[in-house]
Amino acid sequence: MSETTVVLKKGEGRSLKAGGPWIYDNEIESITGTFKNGDIAVIKDFDGYVLGKGFINQNSKIRVRMMTRDKEQDIDRDFLEKRVRAAWEYRKKTVDTSSCRIIFGEADFLPGLVIDKFSDVLVVESLALGIDRMKNDITDILKKVLAEDGINIRGVYERSDAKVRLQEGMERFKGFIGDEFDTDVEIVENGVRYIVDVRDGQKTGFFLDQKYNRLAIQRLCKDAKVLDCFTHTGSFALNAGIAGAKSVLGVDASELAIDRARENAKLNGLENTVEFVCSDVFDFLPKLEAAGERFDVVILDPPAFAKSRNSVKNAVKGYREINMRGMKLVNDGGFLATCSCSHFMTQESLAQTIAQAAKNVHCRLRQVEYRTQSADHPILWSADESYYLKFYIFQVIRER
Repeated sequence: MSETTVVLKKGEGRSLKAGGPWIYDNEIESITGTFKNGDIAVIKDFDGYVLGKGFINQNSKIRVRMMTRDKEQDIDRDFLEKRVRAAWEYRKKTVDTSSCRIIFGEADFLPGLVIDKFSDVLVVESLALGIDRMKNDITDILKKVLAEDGINIRGVYERSDAKVRLQEGMERFKGFIGDEFDTDVEIVENGVRYIVDVRDGQKTGFFLDQKYNRLAIQRLCKDAKVLDCFTHTGSFALNAGIAGAKSVLGVDASELAIDRARENAKLNGLENTVEFVCSDVFDFLPKLEAAGERFDVVILDPPAFAKSRNSVKNAVKGYREINMRGMKLVNDGGFLATCSCSHFMTQESLAQTIAQAAKNVHCRLRQVEYRTQSADHPILWSADESYYLKFYIFQVIRER
């Protein structure tokens, strides 16, 4: 099979040359050689200068995802092992690895692949055709690397069931890689125990990216009355409970998530302190306000309202409304933790939206801190999509 070469148009590839991981369909002048979608191609600038290698997929608007900038590098098993070892060594230095994200796609130079470790189980999510062919090799390598540190993985589950796979010309898939095992996995994070449902939980089963943000709210919650909105399986609520909150109310629209949250509360002996309600948060908060309820700490961890660039305008309305409702429920001098997990909602845009919400409800905000995603979800500069979680903690002060 002849070498496949992708040549960029003159003046294109600016993002790639600045360190970005992708080449879009409209940046390409020509593709030569015989190839199947998912094959590795050599990338050249318009003048013939070699920019590296990546895998090509003509079904996707992201036509090429870069694997290496080294034109001499073979994309073989040794190459994959170097990438996997680098990712694991980085985690060992930066986070608690009992449960963590070990591979974070482009930010670990393995585009389109996510691998989460929950105790002794791995969950794999493959979102790009080229990496899909390599996922089993990468998983085997990772198991070998972990075993060298005395970590024996008892099972691997694949959660490649995101809609985005359809844009790559791939089918959605979920199921075991290798032997079957109990897909309810117990983990401990920040001293809190959880049962993670790796088969049917959201995304890979649990949101590891908020690990240290959950820890950050613990010190605010001692003896406090706490409201946790969009609680999912109860993670912020349980961190508040374990920190000694007087009472915690968690709210989520998913009955499945709330059932799991109640189980998690029992697992931690917090069922008398932490209560959960299944309700739409936007409907429920006005009822709390009408009933005269107020809280010392309010946590807002909504799903991504902005799932595309086109939806940002509507997302701003959603974030503004939920923050206004949240602020109205905070006692004077109490605290608001609020975030966005959409990379389309920039930090500047979120800050402006929160400021507008505060103005509308006559609150003043004192910023306690600004945080992003946990370090096992590294932000690769020049790969904007790797920076998505923005997390603020404020003290809320009624105008004086």
